[in-house]
Amino acid sequence: MIDSQVVAFTFIAAALTLSPGPDTMLVVRNVLRGGRRDGVVTTVGICTGLFLHATLSALGVSVILTHSATAFHIVKLAGACYLGWLGAQSLCGALRTPRDSGGQEAFAAPARVSPRRCFLEGLLTNALNPKVAVFYLAFLPQFIGPDDPIFAKSLLLAGIHYTEGVIWLVALSGMLHHMRRFILKTATRRWLDGFCGTVLVGLGARLALEKL
Repeated sequence: MIDSQVVAFTFIAAALTLSPGPDTMLVVRNVLRGGRRDGVVTTVGICTGLFLHATLSALGVSVILTHSATAFHIVKLAGACYLGWLGAQSLCGALRTPRDSGGQEAFAAPARVSPRRCFLEGLLTNALNPKVAVFYLAFLPQFIGPDDPIFAKSLLLAGIHYTEGVIWLVALSGMLHHMRRFILKTATRRWLDGFCGTVLVGLGARLALEKL
């Protein structure tokens, strides 16, 4: 028998997954930096963070974030600083990339980093976002019935969200990879690095200033 709550969650989570935010911008940034592999590994890190939030929500730990202003602000500022740091890295990369010269096309070669770093960047971006924790705490219970096993159902819903996130962000990484000859033109790379950096810094500032 099909669980109508699971079906409803699947469609709502899909809409949220397609909405651009820090996760999307981080994947775009990392694909520009190191290619499709970096984008895919970053995606796995981001989506793994969903299980962390689902687990904390099921255990009730996330309640602290909604009832303790101090705890919420500490996590919020940590996440804002991290997004700002990632954005600053992109902006510095845009400034360091040399301009085209002599009217000839110049290409900026990808600069891959270790898969571990890509994974941690994705995981920390998601884990340090208190809005995700509060979202899971307030959102998941609406799709868990009184007779459902809370922990198992939370992980199931997180698994659905994880799958949707991986499909979308891996597809985005592949699309950017196939456009890499255009994207890796120095002028285009500088512009996109600057754009991603500005958006990440702006999202960090918005997170820091936003009230619960």
